[in-house]
Amino acid sequence: MEHSLYPEPTKEIAQKRNDLAPETLALFRAFSQHVFADGALSSKTKDLIAIAVAHTTQCPWCIRSHTKRAMLKGATGEEIMEAIWVAAEMRAGAATSHSAIAIDAMNQEPARSA
Repeated sequence: MEHSLYPEPTKEIAQKRNDLAPETLALFRAFSQHVFADGALSSKTKDLIAIAVAHTTQCPWCIRSHTKRAMLKGATGEEIMEAIWVAAEMRAGAATSHSAIAIDAMNQEPARSA
């Protein structure tokens, strides 16, 4: 039997999470509902943002749930994919800008011959 890094979500796992910290979980759920409600940004836009963020944090559950939620709110495949491309660009941009750290380290160390 193949073992996955991510356990299959089950009612037992959800119940254990609740049993271990019921007040915190209730507060987290209330916070989440508040954050994703329509406000200055529409709920659909917030789910598109969440899809992009979930791709950078690489949370498979978040990717799946926010994609489904965005679609239920009328998001198109094109909008969802565009959000994913924004996430990809941001991640690549961060890697590029962090190269300054490596360049700084190279500049501080004497060059060694191969």
